[in-house]
Amino acid sequence: MSPGITRVGVVGSGTMGSGIAELFALHGLDVRLAVSRPSSLTAAPARIAASLDRRVAKGRLTPHERDAALAAIAVTADLGDLADRQLVVEAVAEDEGIKQNVFSTLDKVAGPDAILASTTSALSVTRLAGVVEHPERVLGVHFFNPVAVMELVELVPTLLTAEAVRERVEAFVTGLGKKPVTVADRSGFVVNALLIPYLLAAIRMVESGYSSAEAVDQAMESGCAHPMGPLKLADFIGLDVVAAIAEALHAESRQPLHAPPPLLSRMVESGILGRKSGRGFHSYL
Repeated sequence: MSPGITRVGVVGSGTMGSGIAELFALHGLDVRLAVSRPSSLTAAPARIAASLDRRVAKGRLTPHERDAALAAIAVTADLGDLADRQLVVEAVAEDEGIKQNVFSTLDKVAGPDAILASTTSALSVTRLAGVVEHPERVLGVHFFNPVAVMELVELVPTLLTAEAVRERVEAFVTGLGKKPVTVADRSGFVVNALLIPYLLAAIRMVESGYSSAEAVDQAMESGCAHPMGPLKLADFIGLDVVAAIAEALHAESRQPLHAPPPLLSRMVESGILGRKSGRGFHSYL
């Protein structure tokens, strides 16, 4: 495999997929974004354009740079169009079955030297790699939201990932201005394995009536110098995402501290998902 990665694919056009595609395009890469619904063929580039427009309005990007980034992204509804990509990043819903289906298809359509990566934040990369013929080319590449701002990227090789693949992706991510760290393939990796139990503990405080969401957040912001309290952070991440990661942690560890509190489960079932729904532990309407 040649050392440079210039042709990249992204599967999924949600918050993470769009953010990753935008990041790649801003670094001059040839980006192909695969979407699952016909409506996303127009909605995805519109979402990315809106994000780039905000950067232009803040003086972080010139109109020329915005236009060049948009021109670098081609959108498709056919995973077969990713056949010539050197690196494909899966960024679909945090559901093992859905991700495995994507990897199974990518294994058939991607070139033999293509690297297949997942942005999963909690699922087993080993199990995702289990559906491909050559698991040595699969690893986790966990970007954080917002992709443009957060420097950290967790690289998650499995026991079968080729070291040359990990090294190549590490160099690629570093070239994007990110700070990669290599971590073991365990649920939650490093950040979420430490963060999610903290968020769940804060939710249990509110659930038990011990304290209000406002008081918990103020205490951690003022008492521990956290830039954002745990309930605000949970709202920002998305309560459905927090619940999904908690469920994955609990499925692997069976530790009570990883189990989603009933309050969190009920909020998700009710469509109360945090910032993206306008309401979570705080109101954003």
